[in-house]
This record gives sequence, structure tokens and C-alpha cells, in this order.
Amino acid sequence: MTNSDFNSSGLLLSRRHLLGAMALAAVSAAAPFGALAQAAAGGSSTAQAIADHFSNVATMQGEFVQFGPRGEQTGGKFYIERPGKLRFNYNDPSPIRVISDGRNVAVGNLKLKTWSLYPLSKTPLSLLLARRINLSDGSVKSVKEESDLTTISLGNKTIFGNSTITMMFDPKTYDLRQWTITDNQGKDTSVMVFNVRTGVQFDQKVFRVPYESIPGTAASRD
Repeated sequence: MTNSDFNSSGLLLSRRHLLGAMALAAVSAAAPFGALAQAAAGGSSTAQAIADHFSNVATMQGEFVQFGPRGEQTGGKFYIERPGKLRFNYNDPSPIRVISDGRNVAVGNLKLKTWSLYPLSKTPLSLLLARRINLSDGSVKSVKEESDLTTISLGNKTIFGNSTITMMFDPKTYDLRQWTITDNQGKDTSVMVFNVRTGVQFDQKVFRVPYESIPGTAASRD
């Protein structure tokens, strides 16, 4: 798969960093992490309550609209099973599929019959799909609490460089509204989700990565 194939998926804008994402614009002017982390540690933070609620949603599925860094728009269906599993099926005519089986993330072009593989642990998606989001953890870059939106930005400079994932939640229902992944060049890929269902049971074939179609990945199946 070429760089242009990655860009057409909207989930990967370079060969090194997987971009999931959601939000119509980058989040700025966030509150300092130190103050928020202290509040979270005290158990009184709305943000930590939201993060805990999201972490306790073991499965979810729904539809998405994705906005790329140049304003391009695509849509499709998504499936998530915590920890670590995700699938994005893009609507026609896009041939792209993105699948995470908890170990690796595979980006496939069904038309070209090509796949590229990335360790989940090396992508910001690992934070979105983690078993728990702890706001006293060093991975929290910032949190912003507003009357109509709570925004949590996560990253790990050692693992992801300057890439971050920013999640936006409804502060009343605690529902996930959207997320954005910002790459090392500061470019955003944003995804808005809707018609979301939780507590769904999935056939594990949904998250099966076709290792047999990816040369040199036999060991990744084990």
C-alpha cells in the first residue's frame, strides 16, 4: 500500500502513525493537566467520572463520519470491543478497512488487495481502546471541562512522538461524541459517531486480521 492509499483511508497519514479520529477541529486552550489530575485523584472530577464510564463500555458499534486534514469527508460503520479491538468499514466507493485485533492494526485496501500492519501499542488508538483511562496517568495531555462538552487529550511522547488522541464527551450523558487524532505534523483526522449501541455481542471474526494475506506476518498470528 502506498502513502496515497493511507491518506485515502483518512486513518493513516504517514507510514509511522495510525490516525483514528473524530472532531471537526483541533482542541485548543485546554486546562493545565496538573490541576485536573489533582482533581481526578481526589475523585471529584467530572472528567474522571466520564473517563471511567467510557472505560466500562466493553463493546459499542455505530456509524461514523470522518473528516480528513484537507476537509475530505467519508463515512461508514465502526465496531469496538475493549480492550484493543476495533473495526472500521468505510462506505462504498471506499475500499478501505481498518481492523485491530488487540495486538496489531491492519489497514487494508480491498480493491488493491493490499494490507499494511502496525503494532497497536505504537499507535494512539491504544489509548482509545485501553481497558481504563486514568486521568492521573502521565498519558493525559490536557482536559477541558465546559457546560456542553468535556474534552480529554491523551498522548505518550516516548511511544507516539507528538501524536495525540483527543476524545470529546457529553458531560451529562457521558456519551462519546467524537475523537480526533493529531499526527506529528499537527494534522488532524476527526471522526464523529452517531446511532451508537453499547453492550453488543460480536462474532470474533469481526476483529480478525487476515494475516495470511499480509506477507511476512505469520508470527503475528501467535
